[in-house]
Amino acid sequence: MKNVQLPEAYVRQMQALLGREEAERFLDSYNDARAFGLRINPLKCRQLIGDNAAAALKQPFHLEPVPWCKTGYYYEESTRPGKHPYHTAGLYYIQEPSAMSAAELLGAQPGETILDFAAAPGGKTTQIAGSMNGEGLLIANEIHPARAKILSENVERLGIRNAVVTNAAPQELSRRFPAFFDRIMLDSPCSGEGMFRKDEVAITEWSEAHVTYCAERSADILEHAAIMLKPGGVLVYSTCTFNRSENEDTIDQFIVSHPSFRVEQVERLWPHQVRGEGHFVARLRKASDEGQLKVGHIDEPDLRSSKDKRRERDMRSARQAKPLTAELALWSSFAEQALPGFTLGAGEPIRFGDALYWLPHQSSGSFGAADLDGLKVARPGLHLGDIRKNRLEPAHALALAVQSDEAAWVQSYTPDSPEIAAYLRGETLPANGDVSGWGLVAVDGLPLGWAKASNGQLKNHLPKGLRRFS
Repeated sequence: MKNVQLPEAYVRQMQALLGREEAERFLDSYNDARAFGLRINPLKCRQLIGDNAAAALKQPFHLEPVPWCKTGYYYEESTRPGKHPYHTAGLYYIQEPSAMSAAELLGAQPGETILDFAAAPGGKTTQIAGSMNGEGLLIANEIHPARAKILSENVERLGIRNAVVTNAAPQELSRRFPAFFDRIMLDSPCSGEGMFRKDEVAITEWSEAHVTYCAERSADILEHAAIMLKPGGVLVYSTCTFNRSENEDTIDQFIVSHPSFRVEQVERLWPHQVRGEGHFVARLRKASDEGQLKVGHIDEPDLRSSKDKRRERDMRSARQAKPLTAELALWSSFAEQALPGFTLGAGEPIRFGDALYWLPHQSSGSFGAADLDGLKVARPGLHLGDIRKNRLEPAHALALAVQSDEAAWVQSYTPDSPEIAAYLRGETLPANGDVSGWGLVAVDGLPLGWAKASNGQLKNHLPKGLRRFS
């Protein structure tokens, strides 16, 4: 990006923040090429490709480690990893390198209960899920419905079993979940100064008034995060912007009004000092003897369409229905034949229309379907399949959430094989050997989707929306 025209007020802001000499180096960095990054998904590394995922990807994508993220790597833009079958299989998530720092500082652990408060498009959610290793409960929230859909798609592609995607305003969550989460990630909506080098629209949208608005909004959201964090819990606040108003000043004001919190660590990544677009991260801890907080209030518009509201009502009605004995019997029958090595974690079934989900539970605690009553939920756990005339047709999400060795049969090919290209186009494949029923098509052992074997052929069940024709 050359000859970037930055707002004069923004230039003055950065000169005041950094000093003239340092600001000159910072502003000159806008003329440099941006860095590109990907994170390897630990949930996929147990499969046939093994623990050497980075080694397998190093040559085709020219990987170099990102210093602040153990699963993060720089790649060369020309290698286009987003077009590779490994990406379709969820082996990695493409993410700006600086943004990897926030979830790393959160320090998520298996078995915990964690909230990603403003989660779309899913970079931090998927990074947290990798650290949790399928154990515990992860709630990923996004207030905007269209972005919640993208978040759900990324949770699905990376094979995350223990996540619930909600579509709620902050006050809706804080009313339901006081002192509930061990850790909260808040990558707060911001003025996006760290986006300028890769998105010229972000430059045109910037103003001093917008910075003030974003700082005030972040302060409001932090109030609700404080309510939901357990005593002794960790809150990580991050932005992809540089001004103090949305960063240090917001945290300082929060600490003054919440003396039970203390700052443990603050990190700033600057684009003229590291290979990345820049990020601000603050890690806070809540005192272990914190008293009960009052629920605050912020005004948020109701962004739900009438279709969304009907979906919510349908979901609430489903949870009030009789136990899903028949549906679980259909699931058990399917799993016995197609996934003999697969075991569901702690949770419960939930039906929405014809769709059967497995709602994850906490490792210890009382979270269940009743906690979602009246809450807009975009993805209530792992989509197991759809009920079709007294049988269960497996969901694509399930194919991406299982390991190859858990399936009854798998046909695996190399990334550049004609069979992989044909499968991704939605074509039928020849069956290898005497296989029948549901099984998986995989790339180097990483499941891409379902196929159903009959009469020596594999009928392709890759969703039409995911098929490639070029």
